[in-house]
Amino acid sequence: MINKRTFYNLFANKNILVTGGLGSIGSEITNQLLLYNPKHVVILDNRETELFYAQKLHHDKTNLEYLLGDIRDKELINKAAENIDIIFHTAALKHVVICENHPIEAIKTNVIGTQNVVEAALYHKVGRIIMISTDKAVNPINVMGATKLLGERLFSALCNNRAGDTKFGIVRFGNVLGSRGSVLEIWNTQLKKGKKITISNPEMTRFFLSIPDSVNLIFKASYYADNGETFILKMPSIKIADLAKAFLHLNGSPDDFSETMGTCAGEKMHEALLFEEESGTILENEEMFVRLPSTTNIEENMKRFKKFDFIISNAQSFSSNKSKYLLNQSRIERVLTRYNKPQGPYIKVGNIIQNNE
Repeated sequence: MINKRTFYNLFANKNILVTGGLGSIGSEITNQLLLYNPKHVVILDNRETELFYAQKLHHDKTNLEYLLGDIRDKELINKAAENIDIIFHTAALKHVVICENHPIEAIKTNVIGTQNVVEAALYHKVGRIIMISTDKAVNPINVMGATKLLGERLFSALCNNRAGDTKFGIVRFGNVLGSRGSVLEIWNTQLKKGKKITISNPEMTRFFLSIPDSVNLIFKASYYADNGETFILKMPSIKIADLAKAFLHLNGSPDDFSETMGTCAGEKMHEALLFEEESGTILENEEMFVRLPSTTNIEENMKRFKKFDFIISNAQSFSSNKSKYLLNQSRIERVLTRYNKPQGPYIKVGNIIQNNE
């Protein structure tokens, strides 16, 4: 059974690098890592101002180091990986529309940048490296999803060339509730300005999970990971119309205080977490699926995961528009009440929150 003691044994006295360390997921990874007594945590990010405030605010935390840089810079990443035991690779271009408009930039970060991180890990014989991916990598129709799928495949393939005992894992999940740039952050801002909230298409469906749940999955994947497996949480989904009504109701606004803008470039109506073609390589337990990479010995890998009580999955697909995964409005309201807090350019470590505006 995985518990806090498992995580303590995994992270205590370790040197850990978090790329994209000031993003929503990267920040929460750092916050939770500090509960397990790591020796040293390097927070790598390319946002100068946020790094400045974080460093000023937490100057007394001697096991935190802030490094300004970009994963596109191969030399810098190679230096950052020196003496590192674990890498959490969260840095990416994540916004669909931005990647549609700037595809070359998405390739430079999500593909070439990922290659730089992996090669640095291999060169320095890093013990463990975990990549954060997205459901948009499944049957991609947009640049962001396509580049993240390439990153996933690159990750799985390069682990065959791993040096020493480096362990590789990928975490694939849906929309993160309340993260920077998420629909809830946008809606909060619109309501504060007295504007109607905007919706692309009310019939769209999306998978979602909270920031703490996403990091809990990442940490569990860190424990299980070995040969470039992909870990996928069994998460609920929502219809955008129901999310909007729940959000407006909780904020004391009329249910129709919204306007439909139309689907943006690269947006899907529904998302999926599994490829149908992956069905022969999927294991599962009560809370997650595991995709075994075709580049490894699948039978040996299956034996290993059976020790952790995973079984061969019969799942053919996992799509956000399936009724058994969709939450109704009342359940969405309960989730929002628990997790939706006003968002901003916050950097949090421990119980301290700093607003950088």
